[in-house]
This record gives sequence, structure tokens and C-alpha cells, in this order.
Amino acid sequence: MKHQLQLFAQSLASSARDLLPIIIVITFFQLLILQQPIPNFLDMLIGLLLVVLGLSLFIKGLEMGLFPIGESMAYAFARKGSILWLLVFAFLLGFGTTIAEPALIAVADEAAELAAQAGAIANDEEAQEDYAYGLRLTVALSVGIAILIGVLRIIRGWPIQWLIIGGYILIVVITSFAPAEIIGIAYDSGGVTTSTITVPLVTALGVGLASSIKGRNPMIDGFGLIAFASLTPMMFVMIYGMIRL
Repeated sequence: MKHQLQLFAQSLASSARDLLPIIIVITFFQLLILQQPIPNFLDMLIGLLLVVLGLSLFIKGLEMGLFPIGESMAYAFARKGSILWLLVFAFLLGFGTTIAEPALIAVADEAAELAAQAGAIANDEEAQEDYAYGLRLTVALSVGIAILIGVLRIIRGWPIQWLIIGGYILIVVITSFAPAEIIGIAYDSGGVTTSTITVPLVTALGVGLASSIKGRNPMIDGFGLIAFASLTPMMFVMIYGMIRL
């Protein structure tokens, strides 16, 4: 018990150290540049302590839960030798983790609201919800396909650089035809997909799979799935905008 408390105290100290640069920047500009007292100081202090606590618990949860789950399932599928079920699992993992991403939900809702204000869609709640859900579904499908391709790359040993280069060339081509209103949203969608839920599970899946396949190096072949998860949403969202707008 004492050892566990020591480890948790170390985790709290590590989280506080990670947040220290942000605190210093905000305090510097608030007190020395703006020369204003920090508003609601007590509330901000309590909130900061909660952030440190939450970050520590989140990282501990990743180490205890999500990383082992991803790696153990990758090992199990590799031992089973069923490529089809492994690819199905990879697609559903990418789809399921992305559709639940809070950052994607926020971006989709904001995009729907602005699209309604611009007259691209009807300015009513139903139309905005439909547009936002369609955007989320599009991104989730694209990430599912991305993880599937990434897993297939690990199995076949394809070099990642050519797939990434080809993907970005395709993005540049699609950008030339996509509506201007959707391009920024599409590019941002590539970033918000790789967030708190998706990254731990997908990374663990890639490393576990590369570790369990003979001839694969976890350092070389295990990483790179997140790059695909960032790339494909840009294509799919721009195509979605070409259809909807």
C-alpha cells in the first residue's frame, strides 16, 4: 500500500511538472504584461489541482487498462492466425474510438452551426444535428479504414513512407476540388481524431501486433498507425463536403 501511494505521489509530481510551463506563461502575461490580478484565483487554483489529479489518474488508467487491452488483443489475434478477423477488429476499433472522441463531437457541432449561419445547410436544429452526425460518421469511417490499412501494412511489411507520401499527394489533389468552406474543417478533423481514446488503444494495437509477428520490429513497424488516422479524415471530410455543400 505504501509503495502504491509513493508511485501515485510521483505521478502527481510528474503531472504538476508537465503543467508548470503553462502556469508560468499564463502568470507571466497576466501579471507582468496585462498587469491585472488573476480573476477567481481560488477557483482557478482548485481547478488546477483537479487537472493535476485528473491527468495523473488518466495516465495511470492508460497504463493499467487501455495499453494492456490493445496489446493482449493484438497478441491473441496474431496467435489465432485469422487475418480477416484481425482486420475487422482493427476497423471497428478505429471506428468505435473515433465516434466517441469528445474533441470530434465539439468540432462537428461547431462546424454544423457555422454551416447553418453561412446558409450551406438549413438553419434549424435538426439540419445541424444531421450535418454534425454525418461529419462524425465520415471521420469515424475514415479512421476505421486507416487503422485497417495500417494493420495490413504491419502484416505485409509495406514501407510506411510511400503510403504516407501517396496519401498526402491525394489530399492535395482533392483539396483543389473541395469547397473552400470544408477544407479547414477537414484538416482539423485529421487532428482531433488522434485524441485521448484513440491514441492509446491504436498505439498498443500496433506495437503488440508488430511484437507478435516474426520478422517485425516493434520500433519500426509498430508505430505509424496514428499517422494514417490523421491522414484519411482529411480526404473523407473533403469528399463529404463536396457531396453535402
